[in-house]
Formats: sequence, C-alpha cells, structure tokens
Amino acid sequence: MNAGGKNKPMNITGPCTTCAEFQEQLPELFESGVDLKEQEHLKTCEQCSALVDDLEYIAQQAKLLLPIHDPSPAVWDNIQSSLAGEKQNAGANPTSSSAPSHTK
Repeated sequence: MNAGGKNKPMNITGPCTTCAEFQEQLPELFESGVDLKEQEHLKTCEQCSALVDDLEYIAQQAKLLLPIHDPSPAVWDNIQSSLAGEKQNAGANPTSSSAPSHTK
C-alpha cells in the first residue's frame, strides 16, 4: 500500500508507462515475486529491461554471500570466552599495552 492507503497495481500495463513510473514500482514488484519479464513496460523498454536483469543478477549473487549455516552456539561461546579473557588480562595489568612500544 502507498501512503494514501490505496493498493498499487502489481502489473504495470499500457505503453504509456514511463521509465520513472516503472522504476518507482520496482521494489514492490521484486518483493511481490511476480515474473517481471511479463511486465508490458519491459517488453518495449531496453533500458529498464537491462536494469531489471542487472538487479536480478545482483540479488542472486547477494544470496551467495549469506552464510549457508549459522555457526554453532559453541563458536559464540568461544568468542565470548576469549573476549572475557582478554578483558580480564587487560584489567589485571593496566600499565601494559598490547601495542608494540616505539620508544628509542
């Protein structure tokens, strides 16, 4: 729904649809899962058709960046333990620094 409370159509029809009008509705069209290749505007507009191809490619590649599996809880426990150990070590010896000394 748009700000006025009216539903936008999911299929843009008619040859009078401008690139700006089509591109304004692209996010909603992508989220709806409709077949974008069936949109009338893309059948006649090479620029928007290329844009949709690029966006679909980017979306497919972005899915590959997501981890296939979440790390096990043991991984997070180990990270938390390591951080707690480092914090304790830093608190036990506040004058030492883990950075190398550059005094001459």
